[in-house]
Amino acid sequence: MTSRPQLIFLACLFLALLAVPFLGSRYLTELAVQVMIFSLLALSLNILVGHIGLVSFGHAAFFAIGGYATAFFLTRWQLPLAAAMPMAVLLAAAFALVIGVLCVRLKAIYFAMLTLAFSMLVWGIIIKWKPVTGGDDGFVGITLPGMLASPQSFYWFVLAVVGASTALMWLLSKSTMGQIFVAIRENETRASFLGVNVRQMQLIGFVLAALFAAIAGSLMAMYLRGMYPQSAFWTQSGHIVISVLLGGVHSFVGPILGASLLYLLEVTIHQYTQYWPLVMGLILLLVVLVLPEGLIELFRKLYARLGRK
Repeated sequence: MTSRPQLIFLACLFLALLAVPFLGSRYLTELAVQVMIFSLLALSLNILVGHIGLVSFGHAAFFAIGGYATAFFLTRWQLPLAAAMPMAVLLAAAFALVIGVLCVRLKAIYFAMLTLAFSMLVWGIIIKWKPVTGGDDGFVGITLPGMLASPQSFYWFVLAVVGASTALMWLLSKSTMGQIFVAIRENETRASFLGVNVRQMQLIGFVLAALFAAIAGSLMAMYLRGMYPQSAFWTQSGHIVISVLLGGVHSFVGPILGASLLYLLEVTIHQYTQYWPLVMGLILLLVVLVLPEGLIELFRKLYARLGRK
């Protein structure tokens, strides 16, 4: 799918989200908030998977760091939101910079496994550092500013943050840096021959992906009024990877489609059965065997067919 159809899709999606609070349903409003947060999380991972070609199994670590840090700064230090959220995001980016230096030295499965190891390290710290994180019980009772107390006001805040983050990632994907990322994905050796510092660019992409994941984690912590260890567990990272694969890794809007559909399916299926992990496994098999390019490939074919007609 070229840029124009994707822009049209993003514009229509934004207009639809603008209309949600006016429908008068608190359930739909809160469901839309969660869909937006998980879509942002999937988009952040796609900076690595779709643009640079690095598969991370530990992306949930930055989601958790952003959430826990926001909770700590808001509640324990009682900082204003304008300071707490940026500080939490920068903390996650700093952590990503440290572990990224080690991770980008490796390739393929070794990179993926090292990111998984660091993610489990974060999960272990969350479990054991009970005075700060709350341990197994999680960090509960987050204090929010009065202007975000109502579901409608929080919805507009999330829409603004996610919309701005999505716009920034779109500009990144179309920028010179984004094109360099794609060049590294397509042929790392050729990119290095052209004068690209491959490791440095991979590290930049790693930090940027962590930064946007931390924004999603910060929003989730405020939405739940708490943050829990499951947010850093390997299953959360797997859920993000499946979202990206389901939507399509080589498309900007693909992760949005994948994350939205996967979360809506999870919510629906949980109402009827407890076997959601089985369903998710079947979805992964379907993607690998039938839709290796994700849902976006179906839309490309439909768009091409309608164009011929």
